Amino acid sequence: MSNKLDKYQRRRLLSSYFSVVISIALVLFMVGILGLVLLKSTTVANRVKEKVAFTLFLKDEVTNAQINTFKTSLEEEDFTRRLIYTSKSQAAKKYSKELGEDFLTFLGKNPLKNGIDIYLKAEYVTPESMQDLEDRFLKNAFVADVSYDKPLINLLTKNIQRMSFWLLVVSSFFGFIAILLINSSIRLSIYAKRFNIKTMQMVGATKSFIRRPFIWRSIRLGFIGALLALIGVAVVVYYIDQYAPSLYILKDYQTLGYLVGGILLVSLLITWLSTYFATQRFLNLQTDELYY
Repeated sequence: MSNKLDKYQRRRLLSSYFSVVISIALVLFMVGILGLVLLKSTTVANRVKEKVAFTLFLKDEVTNAQINTFKTSLEEEDFTRRLIYTSKSQAAKKYSKELGEDFLTFLGKNPLKNGIDIYLKAEYVTPESMQDLEDRFLKNAFVADVSYDKPLINLLTKNIQRMSFWLLVVSSFFGFIAILLINSSIRLSIYAKRFNIKTMQMVGATKSFIRRPFIWRSIRLGFIGALLALIGVAVVVYYIDQYAPSLYILKDYQTLGYLVGGILLVSLLITWLSTYFATQRFLNLQTDELYY
């Protein structure tokens, strides 16, 4: 009879652990997918920003030596990601090809100017930063004019801010739900051990001594759940890379590193905190309150 009871208790305990692991894995999988969307949306937005060109048109009297010196100084600026220099003769050939005829034969001279296209780092592609750069370069002795697509920058900034806001709202909501679900699963598993907790306390065990094995067990279960969630996320990432290779998701090691670290960290924090407060609750209860 005792063996049957022990087997029943072990099955019940394993079933409890299994449900906790599955609950944690599902919740962390959801958090991982949401985190992937959040991180990649930032990467995609930055990639779009870095394709915006900020063009400087140089004065005709600027010499080639001065142009080379100016280019070198621009390449050393914090805001420069890369730059492309286009001479007035190269620009003329390009426009003639687009027009389908040589417009220089009608004008007799080349009205175009030497230009430098500066592709800025993403953090500098904002209306305020680009306006500051425009004001700065218009005062430069080598620069005749500055050109960039202001309406596009304003629209791009506004849409990215709107998208970031809603992603943050959705992430916060699902993060809160994730904490509640994991917390509920762990509290249920500890609830089944409430009499053991009170017995240990009655024989003189300290609260920290009683909590320690529960916390370590929950952390181990959380780690297993995190590994299962990472496997699921890895499958999703693989298929996204197959159908949308332009995202370069498998080659984005920084984003993948943040994702893995984030899932493991969330698993550790939530399981530790949930177990701590759940055991603390039962430690503070009176014996007759354990039946309710």
